Amino acid sequence: MILSKAYAHKRILVVGGTGSIGSGLTRALLGLKPAVVRVLSNDENGLYEMQRELGERSDLRFLMGDVRDKGRLDLALRDIDIVFHAAALKHVPISEYNPFDVVQTNVVGTQNLLEAAVLRGVEKFVFISTDKAVNPASTLGASKLLCEKLVLDAASYRGPKLTAISCVRFGNVLATRGSVMNVFLSQIAKGGPLTVTDKAMTRFVMLQEEAIALLLKSAEISRGGEIFVLKMDGLRIIDLAQAMIEEFAPAHGFKPESIKIQEIGVRPGEKMYEELMTEDEATRSFESKDLYVILPSYDATKGYKGFKPAKLTRYTSKDVKLLSPEALRELCRKAMAHHDL
Repeated sequence: MILSKAYAHKRILVVGGTGSIGSGLTRALLGLKPAVVRVLSNDENGLYEMQRELGERSDLRFLMGDVRDKGRLDLALRDIDIVFHAAALKHVPISEYNPFDVVQTNVVGTQNLLEAAVLRGVEKFVFISTDKAVNPASTLGASKLLCEKLVLDAASYRGPKLTAISCVRFGNVLATRGSVMNVFLSQIAKGGPLTVTDKAMTRFVMLQEEAIALLLKSAEISRGGEIFVLKMDGLRIIDLAQAMIEEFAPAHGFKPESIKIQEIGVRPGEKMYEELMTEDEATRSFESKDLYVILPSYDATKGYKGFKPAKLTRYTSKDVKLLSPEALRELCRKAMAHHDL
């Protein structure tokens, strides 16, 4: 349960605030009575659309800026208490062919934001990472792993006051911009085929509202240096494709059995399964009902309030229980509930 008092009267900066996670997080924060939420993005049209949707209000500010511009970040951080860092280049195939831009945005941009936040003395800093950062096989994953290293190292810095700096690791957030669910839905609308890279490929999945709740809870309880991981379900991508066909084909005038699934091969940088925790991290992890928290080695002996030592030895999408066809269809309905079909 997120208590509004954790964010009431706080001044909050959401970096990358026009993306699916950033915009959803902004809407959630506005309901928790902050003094102000500043949304920073280099997406001018995204800022314009958000401003139109949310309207003029005294507790909301829209700022143009880029994480590559350290001076702009310093200005955006004036008097800020809490920072959520959601800005990143995130698509695996695009990142494979544009590694320089990935480094400049994901790595240098994160370092710029960290330095500015520490010097400004913010109270909390939460960085959004991904399961692709664990034993990375892609440019994106490697950049996110390096970002995690920067973030966790910065957790020991001292500015005007100690900043509690932490990471959250997401799995695949369903129905967000560019997600596989949106690709499948567009293919269903055309009568197929749905393209699946490999029939055996598995992934961790979470709903957008789960991702946002994880961010809010992580910032609330963070003492600095943690990696937070939501306890997530796993699925086979081909099972998700079949569930979406059964659930949404009739709405587009097609019989489910008429839409085919085509296997196209693994794309550059993709893994057959994802990992949310290494074996080493598992030895210093703690769990609650819905979360794991991974502590740095220097802090693990202290334990974590409200958490108990985790029992798992590793956490991969090939080892977890996979969602049943019925559960997948229900997940599809929840994930696409606010989308026009």
